[in-house]
Amino acid sequence: MSDLLAGITVAMVAIPLSLAIAIASGANPATGLITAIIGGFLISLLGGSRVQIGGPTGAFIVVVYGVIAKHGYDGLVLATLMAGVILVIAGRLKAGSLVRYVPEPVIDGFTIGIAIIIGTSQIKDLLGLQMDAVPAEFIPKIAAFWAARDTLDWSSLGIGVLTMVLILVLRRAFPRFPGLIVAVAVGSALALYASPSVETIAARFGALPDRLPWPQIPTIHPAQITELLPSAFIIAFLAGVESLLSASVADRMFGGNYRPNAEVIAQGVANIGSALFGGLPATGAIARTATNVNAGAKTPVAGLVHALTILLVMMVAAPLAGRVAMPALAAILLLTAWNMSEPHKWRDRLGARRPDLILLFLTLTLTVLTDLTVAIGVGVALGMAIRLRRREIPPEDWSPPER
Repeated sequence: MSDLLAGITVAMVAIPLSLAIAIASGANPATGLITAIIGGFLISLLGGSRVQIGGPTGAFIVVVYGVIAKHGYDGLVLATLMAGVILVIAGRLKAGSLVRYVPEPVIDGFTIGIAIIIGTSQIKDLLGLQMDAVPAEFIPKIAAFWAARDTLDWSSLGIGVLTMVLILVLRRAFPRFPGLIVAVAVGSALALYASPSVETIAARFGALPDRLPWPQIPTIHPAQITELLPSAFIIAFLAGVESLLSASVADRMFGGNYRPNAEVIAQGVANIGSALFGGLPATGAIARTATNVNAGAKTPVAGLVHALTILLVMMVAAPLAGRVAMPALAAILLLTAWNMSEPHKWRDRLGARRPDLILLFLTLTLTVLTDLTVAIGVGVALGMAIRLRRREIPPEDWSPPER
């Protein structure tokens, strides 16, 4: 019974988050629900953690948005499928334990960078700005928001702020209660009856589907595989890192002992499954996994119930989900971005060794101003160099070779 209640509870948290993450990624909101259902079910069924909850997460927003912008949604589906295959191979090669060697300042840097990008991407919907298109690059995006400042809609801002306040209050007062969906429902209802000008999901994207699509294998071209390979590796890297971090957090909360290589393989299978159904990349979600544990989950049954509950809601309540106000979803992602930055760690980070601090800010800056491929590549390379330097290996005896 505890797993059943935990699964239903975490599903109520996952539904608005999945919708918001899909929209912020430049995809149809229905793809977020599909990912939570298919990816979440497979991660719980096959994963190496007993209480892991899988689905779309904020960490993927930046890379997914970039892939869709450059290659279209079909390109994203193929990149997700390729990432799944990479993860399965990595798991079979027992590479799950290698994640611990990624320098922590690199993980912190790109996580904070992603949080900044997510937060700024929600300014348009939070303020109700009237804009034809939002630039993908960070600095032009801020300039475009400033240019559209005269179109600010106070009703949208009010709905967004109210939703954030309700989420925080309900989270503090009733930590085990799914206050996220209640706050979004209240904000959306107020927008629907008191401020009809506030945009909703259905107004922007049309009606949500009430069933899963049939699975299909995406069209594969050799040239496209070459173009998408860097994005596939980034998706695989993010899925592996976040799922293993989430599983380790769950272990500390739950007292379990997760299997890293089984977890990586499960992430791979989940991403292959999500791609076949036209979904987004999936991984273990730290916040939803923590909610699952706090709600009393003890076995993977809770994760399976979570996925099936989302499917049931999709089948019977799709029209209601379409009435969710866009500023309410923006409020969710702004809080998600804040939590991703882990503000409680800021003091310790600023007090770290100077090379670690430089590495963190370099990775952060590259993430925001360039892309994740460059940020992670440069960050990992420099991090490994710093680690080797700290080993203080004595120089070997050396003499010039005879000519």
